[in-house]
Amino acid sequence: MTNLHLPHGYRFSGVHCGIRPGDTQRRDVALFVSDVPASAAGVFTQNRVCAAPVRVSRERVPASDLRGIVACSGNANACTGDQGMIDARHMAALSAEIVGCRPEQFLVASTGVIGRVLPMPRVEEGIRKAARELGPSAVAFAHAAHAILTTDTRTKISTRRVRIGKDEVTVAGVAKGAAMIGPNMATMLSFLLSDAAVSPDDLQKVLGRAVNQTFNCISVEGHTSTNDTVLLLANGTGPPLKGDALTKFGHSAMEVCSELARAIAEDAEGATHLIRIEVEGLRTDAEARQVAKTIADSALVKTAIFGADPNWGRIVSAAGYSGVSFEEEQLSLWIGDLLLYDHGTPQPFDAAAASAFIKASRDIVMTLKFTLGQGRCTYWTCDLGYEYVRLNADYTT
Repeated sequence: MTNLHLPHGYRFSGVHCGIRPGDTQRRDVALFVSDVPASAAGVFTQNRVCAAPVRVSRERVPASDLRGIVACSGNANACTGDQGMIDARHMAALSAEIVGCRPEQFLVASTGVIGRVLPMPRVEEGIRKAARELGPSAVAFAHAAHAILTTDTRTKISTRRVRIGKDEVTVAGVAKGAAMIGPNMATMLSFLLSDAAVSPDDLQKVLGRAVNQTFNCISVEGHTSTNDTVLLLANGTGPPLKGDALTKFGHSAMEVCSELARAIAEDAEGATHLIRIEVEGLRTDAEARQVAKTIADSALVKTAIFGADPNWGRIVSAAGYSGVSFEEEQLSLWIGDLLLYDHGTPQPFDAAAASAFIKASRDIVMTLKFTLGQGRCTYWTCDLGYEYVRLNADYTT
């Protein structure tokens, strides 16, 4: 972690302030601060019921002069009425005051239990403490990554350094998410920071493309949350990137988002398998995604993998009700290297050996090949087992 490549001109912190009742240790307030005004972009939940911090941040991006992000975990500040909006704006305003900028130059995010008003005296104390501990180190960055977690079992961090012309630019990102994961986005937060120079409009396009192909291609149980937020800041000086340079930057942002998205699926609550669904040969990428998402969201598919049951009929059936038009003979299916269904015809296989393979493999690949075109999609999900049910049955009690 100490060798982590981080962008220039940022400071970070993550501290404990006690948002979770009875919790005396977990970090729960994070600050990400740019030393100079930065371009900023954001992508947010498409749930009609959205949290107060989503409403506040959505109003403020894209922008050319953002200074930072304040986030808290343990309380979503969602479905909290007028008080929730007051509290979200106050979190941003207090952070801005301490840093020395205008309130509207700060973005805000929260994650945790829905329907509870924030304990603002604790949050205020946490923001002040976080401001005192701001620093540019990898350790400070890791503390901020930890402070946004809820039921995650590990921090999720990804960085890329790329040479563009004579300069090196860095993209670094953190994310949280382990359940309520289902596009468009999920109960997830992700913050990306770069020292590249990119205009706000171009930054919004870069982020939109990256989110569409990464965070919108993961699912745990298909539940779109109220708080989903992905933010991207770029504080570089000099002329904004254009042409090939902008494309290269976009690839780096995409790689960071992809790595973080996969980490979310891999850390899904109670998961014992990470499932990669490869769909190819449909008329469009959108059709391929529709098939992949339908399979990823199927409780029957997910529980079969949890039980190491090679019940491939559930996968084919899910593809069939996805709403994408095809004939059975236009579809073939593999699990790993094992061909189970070839152009509409079931193939003989050793069920016991297939079950043993699934049971022994943490990573499972399902490949569906159609014969209708060039459309394709890679989608990530996980299995669904007893621990997921236990965690979510007891989440607030």
